[in-house]
Amino acid sequence: MKVNMSTQTTVGLNLLSEGQIEEIHSATLQVLQSVGVEVYEEEALQLMKDAGADVEGTRVRIPVWLIQQALASAPKSVTLYNRAGKPACVLEKGRIYYGSGSDTPYTIDIDTGKRRLATTADVENAAKLADALEHIDFVMSLGLASDSPTMGSDVYQYQAMIKNTHKPILVTAHGKQGMLDIHEIASMVAGGDRELRLKPSFALYNEPSSPLLHSKDALEKLLVCAELEIPMIYVPATMLGATGPVTPAGALVVANAEQLSGLVIHQLKKKGAPFIYGGGTPPMDLKTFICSYGSPQRDLGCTSLVKIGQYYDLPTFTTAGCSDAHAFDQQAGAEAGFNLLISGLAGGNLIHDSGYIGIGMTSSLEMLVLCDETANNVKYYLRGVEVNAETLAVEVIKAVGPGGNFLCEKHTMDHFRKNRVDTKVLNRLNVDHWEAAGSKTFGELANERVKKLLAEHNVAPLPEDVLARINAVVLKERK
Repeated sequence: MKVNMSTQTTVGLNLLSEGQIEEIHSATLQVLQSVGVEVYEEEALQLMKDAGADVEGTRVRIPVWLIQQALASAPKSVTLYNRAGKPACVLEKGRIYYGSGSDTPYTIDIDTGKRRLATTADVENAAKLADALEHIDFVMSLGLASDSPTMGSDVYQYQAMIKNTHKPILVTAHGKQGMLDIHEIASMVAGGDRELRLKPSFALYNEPSSPLLHSKDALEKLLVCAELEIPMIYVPATMLGATGPVTPAGALVVANAEQLSGLVIHQLKKKGAPFIYGGGTPPMDLKTFICSYGSPQRDLGCTSLVKIGQYYDLPTFTTAGCSDAHAFDQQAGAEAGFNLLISGLAGGNLIHDSGYIGIGMTSSLEMLVLCDETANNVKYYLRGVEVNAETLAVEVIKAVGPGGNFLCEKHTMDHFRKNRVDTKVLNRLNVDHWEAAGSKTFGELANERVKKLLAEHNVAPLPEDVLARINAVVLKERK
């Protein structure tokens, strides 16, 4: 018996060597010590000054030991819970979860196929569909509620999601007050502030401003999350050649500096508060001046930051399931399939943006169905090959022998379900049966599945008293 033989090795992506990551880390420390970052929030400036950073006006230069201290105190694992308080997404090495994107101004109408402004009803439908799709693990809004009051649209979107899914929710917030309102609603659903702190059902998506700037709005939300122990995703989108160097390595240094400096402020506010690392370095296409969501440059930056986050032993957030295509077409499928696979191979914990087309400006529920199917395939692939006495099946092979078949063997009956990837939309028919079924394209079948799930899937309603209290928070006046 080989006592040192691993029974199974998970497939992975070795994108950056440890030496390369150490070079990026070293360059980041140089930037933070010599150049520093701009910090536009008084409490954050005071925290940094009291802790020993060099503060000159709004410019903050950060010593290495402060960064090391923040990395040491940040949790290495963060768990998000579902609406019922059950663990749903355990964010640590080796665990991947796919979810939808957020805040697209436009959507593709499932009845007309035309692009139009997204509404609250679209946010509700996206949450309900994501709840129904087995391989979508968490929910973002996948639309901006254009028909709600502008100042409170973030809270309206959270209300639309919490009523239509049991899965963990990632939110955006317009500012500190929106964050507090969302926290108040989540506490109502969880049964109180303590229950929510122990079993957080949502996380905040928050961003620094590239290059090397922390806005007042972003830091106010960061400080609230730290104080209340709300898991916070603090990730940049440093554009190659625009808000960061055009070289991938240089852009990674800028993005890393923004995150590590944010982490320092976060941990100074409250040691041990949950922080999630990640983001991307998408290109500004210098021919068209778009910020690409489907290019390999974007994919390279996203997966590189996942590997750097793993080097720091932090939970990671990244992007996949998205495309620059303006229609749900072959380009959309090709780009989403590629980035869903490599983000899974890289080991990103929270992989968002499934359902994005149109350079991140448009949502497509049919695209979300495609991403669900693809996520199923990726998760199966990443399981790798299980090798043990039972799966090697030597005795079964001996029993069947040359020229036999394994169809009626008990071993086949015992194991076929685990070794079959089920599909709801992808074609597995021969051409005769496919033609007999109507010769439908994937797009047609995806649209049918969207409509079927929206019509048939039921999400248990929240208690009436909780709904009334939520409505009071949503409807309150905001300035």
